[in-house]
Amino acid sequence: MTTGVLVVGAGLAGLCAARDLEAGGADVTVLEARPRPGGRVEQVELPDGRLVQLGGEVVGDAHTAYLGLVAELGLTMVPSYVAEPGEITRQIPESVDVGEPPAWFGGDDVASYDVVEEALRKVVAGIDPDDPWSCPDLHRLDAMSVGDFVRAAGGTPAVVRAMELVHLSLADGSIERQSMFAYARKIAVGGGSGSYDVGEWENQRVAEGSATVALRMADGLRDLRLATPVSRIEVGPTCRVTTAAGEVLTADAVVLAVPAGPARDLEITGVGDARLTSLRRQRHAWAAKYVAAYDAPFWREHGQNALAESEGVLGSTWPQSDGVLSALVPPERFAAFAAADPATREREALAQLAALYGPQALTPMSTWTRWWGTDPWTQGYVTQWRPGDVEAVGPLHGTHEPPFYVCGSDQWVAGYMEGAVRTGRAAARALWGEQH
Repeated sequence: MTTGVLVVGAGLAGLCAARDLEAGGADVTVLEARPRPGGRVEQVELPDGRLVQLGGEVVGDAHTAYLGLVAELGLTMVPSYVAEPGEITRQIPESVDVGEPPAWFGGDDVASYDVVEEALRKVVAGIDPDDPWSCPDLHRLDAMSVGDFVRAAGGTPAVVRAMELVHLSLADGSIERQSMFAYARKIAVGGGSGSYDVGEWENQRVAEGSATVALRMADGLRDLRLATPVSRIEVGPTCRVTTAAGEVLTADAVVLAVPAGPARDLEITGVGDARLTSLRRQRHAWAAKYVAAYDAPFWREHGQNALAESEGVLGSTWPQSDGVLSALVPPERFAAFAAADPATREREALAQLAALYGPQALTPMSTWTRWWGTDPWTQGYVTQWRPGDVEAVGPLHGTHEPPFYVCGSDQWVAGYMEGAVRTGRAAARALWGEQH
């Protein structure tokens, strides 16, 4: 029976896998490159006691693995920013519009949007979330961009622009460089029928802080080694993992719980070429997260809910908690943001927030930036599926080759914290299933 397991990575996925394996009686060692657990979930505390989330924050009703874990840990789910009073803001170079529909929509555009939504619903209905490979239209849809689909369905230029705003806000890639099949599959998996709906996907958060989920799991592990990056994994009857410092650890099985980008930097032997090719073919959206904390939610004074979609460097904003604004820098803006010196980046980001919400945005208590795209331990945000990527990665995506197991947010179709928890726990079940 397998009792010795090495887990590489202490993000949500690795922590979930290790926790469940230990609960089943395995002897688990977790190796984490960072000096802290949690991966892309991280938090800091303000002097007034408010927690600020510098990583993942929100989940939806269909994220059942995450919700179940939170309940097991004795933490509390509360409504997310979707409960914030006020209206959405959209920013384009020509205007800043509050409310629905945007001022640059005419009557024909509203009708066109409805036509596109109906076409999208038909595509989503034809995808089985549990067996996407059975979709007879997979090849055509995967080769097609979302932008091409919207135009073919009758989307006006204003509708195409609105759709692009949504995807800039999600920071998962432009509609011109995103597989239509991947987008529709994500919706099908999430339980929706039309365009990405924040009310379905992002309506809940952990009251105690999403990073607390990771910290509680980490506190319960027997052997978690921080600041211990891995350089080599050898899979065989006895698996060997070599750290960057040259230490060699052995076990009966290995769970790889790092994103596909950092996984490409590892030397992995003993695993089939097809499995490694699939794993390494995945790509991530290079994005950054920017957070600004204020004394109070001043945007409410103008009837705004602090949810914004923008063509600026900050592709989206939302209120993560009382007086704290989160923002994402999408892949199409990442280079421009990263190329500036820190003072310029700060000035430009705050100027954009001021254009959205007024001059009070210029004077935050504190700000933070997390460079997921260039962080060596993440090398990206959510999985980015360009046209052709779904078929190129293929049905081995997220599968295991015992005694080598994979998990992580990018090993689930839609990424997110749900993907990390879902695949981490599934990897633990698969490992035990091979031995019983």
